[in-house]
Amino acid sequence: MDAVVKKLLRESGATFSEEAGFELKDAPAALFKLLVLANLLSARISSGIALSAARELFAAGGGTARGMARLTWQERVDALGRGHYVRYDESTASRLGDTAGIVQDRYRGDLRRLAIEAGRDRRRAGELLREFPGIGPTGADIFCREAQAVWPWLRPYVDDQVKKGAERLGLPTDPDDLAGRVAGKDLARLTAALVRVGRDKKLADSFKEAAAAGR
Repeated sequence: MDAVVKKLLRESGATFSEEAGFELKDAPAALFKLLVLANLLSARISSGIALSAARELFAAGGGTARGMARLTWQERVDALGRGHYVRYDESTASRLGDTAGIVQDRYRGDLRRLAIEAGRDRRRAGELLREFPGIGPTGADIFCREAQAVWPWLRPYVDDQVKKGAERLGLPTDPDDLAGRVAGKDLARLTAALVRVGRDKKLADSFKEAAAAGR
């Protein structure tokens, strides 16, 4: 493994799921939390605020489709407010309620059924994800980047944000070549790190300087 890749995993390789305080598993509750997180991260708001809002929603009982549906609209608004997700709190509260209803009605509360309906095809999975309110191409990319840790059929999921980070560090942008730098289970961590690098030029420069110095 390249020294720069090791450093990426070590210093910036926490997935967004981990930062939101839950372990991603191929299980209904964890996958629903990831869908909520993808929805929150899709807005034009800082990732830190989105992560804080997700933690508040989960603490309030919105960590499953049933739990989210049981929360009143005002309870969802209040949880978002505690996470400082105030710019989009009312519309997001409505979307999350609608999302919970779709997961319950169409997928019987279990997003593993989305994988089955998609035929474990990446393109079709993206289409199904974009049917949820508030999930566009960006949200679908976020979900799939993280879910590839537990859904191997998504690998390698390398979107434009990941490629931007890889290009900044001189790493390959070809999905198969990039994926070949890490074990399959670590690809979600690598892509999360590269998204951060793609958004933060100072962070990218620090990795390049460390690589040049052999650290």
